[in-house]
Amino acid sequence: MNPQAPVYVRREDDAWLTVVYYHFHAWSGRRPFWAGLFTLLGGFPIAYFPYADLRLGNVSLAMATTGGAGALIIGVLLITLGLALWFQQAIRVFAGVAAILLALVSLPVSNLGGFFMGFILSMIGGALALAWVPGQPVDESPAEQRPAAVDMSKAPAMADPQGLYGPRGPEGIPGQRDTETPAHASDTTAHADGGRNSAG
Repeated sequence: MNPQAPVYVRREDDAWLTVVYYHFHAWSGRRPFWAGLFTLLGGFPIAYFPYADLRLGNVSLAMATTGGAGALIIGVLLITLGLALWFQQAIRVFAGVAAILLALVSLPVSNLGGFFMGFILSMIGGALALAWVPGQPVDESPAEQRPAAVDMSKAPAMADPQGLYGPRGPEGIPGQRDTETPAHASDTTAHADGGRNSAG
């Protein structure tokens, strides 16, 4: 979801297809649409293949297995989870985990997860459901409420009241300090007391 996307306002000369597109785009942007779509599509091959049969002339090839009822349950649950992701975004984490687990269970139960088609679609849908997070609009304060920048060159006393940082350069940037040694520092140099250093 893009929370900063402009809100569509219908104009009088807009075609009905444009209106439908923008309304669908706004609807799908507020929910994990692609996660629900992949999960929904993943349930169909898982539920279909155990009950499908192929006719070659008078010969009927059936792919039905003993787990046909389990495959039907898994397929229906995946379809239900896909629809729930569209209309109940609060359960996206549960639906994503459930879709991944059902896809894994469909490998031994439903003809290798609907010949890997339903398995892959359900795994992608579950991963997208776990990754989706609703967008939050950015609160931008008006320009008049933002704090004004302080010009340091016009107020050096406020920034450096004791003059510790030397003269001010352009735009209030502190200049170079004086390099002269203060008078009180001569007693603590290495040349004091006959060249011997003393601590304290």
